[in-house]
Formats: sequence, structure tokens, C-alpha cells
Amino acid sequence: MEPTIPESHRDLLDQPIHAVFTTIMPDGQPQNSVVWCDYDGMTVRVATTRESQKGRNMQANPKVTLLVVDPQDPGRWIEVRGEAEITETGALEHLDELTCQYTSRQHYYDGIIQAEQQAKETRIICKIRPKRVTLDAVH
Repeated sequence: MEPTIPESHRDLLDQPIHAVFTTIMPDGQPQNSVVWCDYDGMTVRVATTRESQKGRNMQANPKVTLLVVDPQDPGRWIEVRGEAEITETGALEHLDELTCQYTSRQHYYDGIIQAEQQAKETRIICKIRPKRVTLDAVH
């Protein structure tokens, strides 16, 4: 049975809190990125591109970890480990949803970065189905 996100820490994935996303480099070293994320009730989702380092890493090795620390209480956190399932379906819409949650802008392209950048990238959603969920020991 796969672990679920406990109700006690679900708010950390429902709020616009920056997370640390870890992938594995080709040489085996971990690579961290600060990302926007959300939770759809079954998977934790991270928006990125196939061309980014984390995108290339996940295509070669799908093992990933996401760490979210409560900005109001740094002793409260959740770590989600699993394997990345990558999809392009709905990726731009998901990115715009996250853009609205994390910023005051409606669209990522031509809102956060120049619209011309969109033609140079392949947007993807990394879906993480939890294989292991670790919580802080205090809460």
C-alpha cells in the first residue's frame, strides 16, 4: 500500500510554498531546485520543462524527492519521495494555475517571462506518486 499525504501536513502542499525538488544527475550526485508545486489528491505535481536540468535528470532517472518546509514554523515539514511520471498533457494550464497561486500574474509566459521563451521549451508536469512520506518529528 502506497503512503498518502497526511491531513496534518496537506496544507503545506495546498499553499503556495516554495519547495526543494531533488533529482539525480547523470554522475549520481543529487541536484536541487526550488520549485512551485501542488497536490491533486493523488500526486504531488511540479511544473518544469524537458530541457531543464531537472527535466533531463528525471527522464534518465525518475527517482525524486520533494521537501516542503512551513515558512511560519521551520520545524514543520514534509518530504515526499517517489518516481516522477512525466506528462506534457495540461502542462501549460498547470503552469498558469501555479503562476496564479504563487504570484499576482495570470500567465507564466508574457506574465513572468517573455512569451518568446515558450517556443524554446517543452512544458511538462512531473507527477510524484508518494512511495515514502516523512514528516517532522515534532508535529
